[in-house]
Amino acid sequence: MSQNYGTKRIVTGAHYGLRDWLAQRITAVLMALFTIVLLVQVLTASSLDYYSWSGIFSQQWMKTLTFVVIVSLLYHAWVGARDIWMDYIKPVGIRLSLQVFTLVWLVGCAGWAIQVLWRL
Repeated sequence: MSQNYGTKRIVTGAHYGLRDWLAQRITAVLMALFTIVLLVQVLTASSLDYYSWSGIFSQQWMKTLTFVVIVSLLYHAWVGARDIWMDYIKPVGIRLSLQVFTLVWLVGCAGWAIQVLWRL
């Protein structure tokens, strides 16, 4: 029997490492900064009723920033969920089903966010 030590092992998913690690950190920082901006907006408001809350999000820059943060949150959630499915769910069919369900759910959340922010 001859053994072939020269063959390379193909590892799937290895290219996600640094890119996704960096994406997780960037999206987390963006969400933290948004939280600070929102806290400043709330703390400087004259009152905390529906109209002042609505006034904060009626500004176009705040709608846009909020949507960017929601997209960041959804990507952050996708990377985390995908990694959990890849690490802990070994049957390929179940893992693929969970990944598809997660993607569909996250896209639905993005659609809902657009609807809420811009009242489409």
